[in-house]
Amino acid sequence: MISFHTEDVEFKLKNKTRLKKWIVATIEKKKRKAGDISYVFCSDSFLLKMNKEYLNHDTYTDIITFDYSIDDNKLPISGDIFISIERVKENAENFSIKKFAEGDNRKQEQVLFENELNRVIIHGTLHLLGYKDKTKIAKAEMTKQEDHCLAKLKKIN
Repeated sequence: MISFHTEDVEFKLKNKTRLKKWIVATIEKKKRKAGDISYVFCSDSFLLKMNKEYLNHDTYTDIITFDYSIDDNKLPISGDIFISIERVKENAENFSIKKFAEGDNRKQEQVLFENELNRVIIHGTLHLLGYKDKTKIAKAEMTKQEDHCLAKLKKIN
């Protein structure tokens, strides 16, 4: 079961049903099944505390994935994926290419934020599927997979 939660932030995820379909389709495309996967949206400070406590890293991050899957391709994947809403917003501002020449800036910011949030959501899912991002080659493959998955999201109603 795929579920979405918040921890210490005011945040309402849009299009939950569509996102669930997309996540399941991504997992099934990789010949796996979805088990219990929780996406927890939280603050920078909450995720920093987790990063220090569980991973011994004293840095801000946009996502931490805890993989509870058993290393057996026949069993469902499961895990908890924690996502900092603050970090996603900042990343959307810093890393996204602004494709809007004019218009409502709030609408532009929302579209960029949603695109970045979707990228981070599927990034965590790809980690559960075994993709890594610690080396330059692995990171390039992860980005390629993210881009492919994001293109598929546009086709899901």
